[in-house]
Formats: sequence, C-alpha cells, structure tokens
Amino acid sequence: MTGSRRWSGEWGLPVERVEPVVQVLIPTFGRPAELAVTLAGLAAQDDPPFDVLVSDQSEGEGSIGAPAVRGIVRVLEAQGRRVELVRHLPRRGLAEHRQFLLDQATADHVLFLDDDIWIEPGTISRMLDALRTLDCGFVGCAPQGLSAIPELRPQDRTSFEPWDGPVRPERIRMGEPGIERASLHFAANLLHIAAEVPVPEGEWVPYKIAWLGACALYRRDRLVECGGFDFWSLLPPEHAGEDVAAQWRVMERYGAAGLLPSGAVHLESPTTVRDRRVEARDVLFGTPAASAGAWSS
Repeated sequence: MTGSRRWSGEWGLPVERVEPVVQVLIPTFGRPAELAVTLAGLAAQDDPPFDVLVSDQSEGEGSIGAPAVRGIVRVLEAQGRRVELVRHLPRRGLAEHRQFLLDQATADHVLFLDDDIWIEPGTISRMLDALRTLDCGFVGCAPQGLSAIPELRPQDRTSFEPWDGPVRPERIRMGEPGIERASLHFAANLLHIAAEVPVPEGEWVPYKIAWLGACALYRRDRLVECGGFDFWSLLPPEHAGEDVAAQWRVMERYGAAGLLPSGAVHLESPTTVRDRRVEARDVLFGTPAASAGAWSS
C-alpha cells in the first residue's frame, strides 16, 4: 500500500496501517448534513496518507451519530483512513474546542477544516506541497461561496499580492497595513482572481493574506510553539475570531500564505456562531477604535 486511498476492489482486504502525514481536525456542532458533505470531500482525496479526528459538541445524539455521517466514515475507513469520532463537552467556546483537537494530534501537519467546507480532489496534496516548499507556518485555501460567482467585486481584489520569493514573517493588526487583504476572501473573489491569474491544474500560487479561516494546514510544531489556541481561558464561551488570533501569532514568527486557486467551497449554511460581540483577536491584541468592526472573520 502506497498511502493513496484504496479503490473499491481492495475494500474487502485487511487495512495496512500507514502513519499519517496529515491529521484532519474537524470541530463540529449541530451540522450533520454539512459534516457528511465535508467528509465526502475528504473521501475524494488521494495522497498524502491522512487520518481524521472529528470532535462533536452537538446537543442530543450529536452529529457524529447521523446515518449519512456514519456512512461516509465507513467509506473513509474502507479506503484505509483512520477516523476517530469523539464527543467533547461541555462547550467552552471555539478556541477551547480547537485547542482540544490540537492536543490530540501527533502528525507533523494538521489541517483544521470546518464542518461546512467541501474541498476538491487533490486539495490536501497541493496544500502539503505548498507548505513544504514555502517552509512557513501555515498555508490555507480560503473557502468560496459559489452563489456569489455572478458578483464581480473588483474593489475587493485590489490587495491581491502573490509572494515573490520566500514567505516572510508579517505582523497583521486591525487598522494596520495588510488588514485590507481580508476582502480577498469575501464572496467568490478568489475565483475571479484565479480567472485572471491562470494556474496550471494541480499547481498553486502563494499570496499574502490578512488571515485565512476554515481550511488551513499548519506545521503542527510551529502552531504549538506559538501557543496554539491556549488563550481560550481568557475568553467567554461565546466568542469569534479564534483562528485569527492563533494565525497572527504564527504569521509573526513564521509567515503564511493563501493558495490560488482555492479548491475549497463554503456550503453557505447559516453560521452557528450567533454571538460575535467578543472577538478573540481583540482580547489578545486590542482593536484601534477607528477600525473596530471594519472587518469580520
């Protein structure tokens, strides 16, 4: 076995365990249908060898018990992937949930993938190639809302800037240079940029980001070294922006890049984070009064 997913002709054979190069970490809450779609995207990936850990904070029977979720989990297992489904309660907020997942991880690379994101075949392989080549803290594929494809927003795309040469550490803060890049990930802006900056299939172009949520591949040791999401105890259970806060710390030390084209699709389900009055990035870094509320995560 090479580590690629096994095809159906091998599903009846014993699985030969392969150490994962990547662990996919999925926090979930109240989204059984979306979670099944997210897992189906993983089932379409070939290389590298990866394991999956899903941590469920849903109420009642939970999302991980849903028939569609269990069905796709069986597909992944037949393909040779190890899938672990756990319940993690009580809910202490997004940052604590991500820190819990990070604490369980052992692979050199961890992909934090939200439970409402579908990734196209080959995405994990491209991300790993980019992370190894760029030797930075993390790379990401910003999810795109395909319903927004008809919307042309040239004013949102003016900050697009490919990395020319090595990825370098950057300091990003609200109201400071670089934060304007946040608009690159609105709607379907990256799809329109990709149409203007053609990239051969299977390849990637790194670009500068303000942050990148929902689909980010980290060097685990570098994320841990920068503290991960250890700030969770400073936050109330209801908060947002935890990925921004963690990424800014990694970016300051090791740098980061978004990847064009993205290959990640947002399912456009309603958010489960309804109370966004407390932003983790504001608690850790502060927010200039003039720019507070200028961007959302």
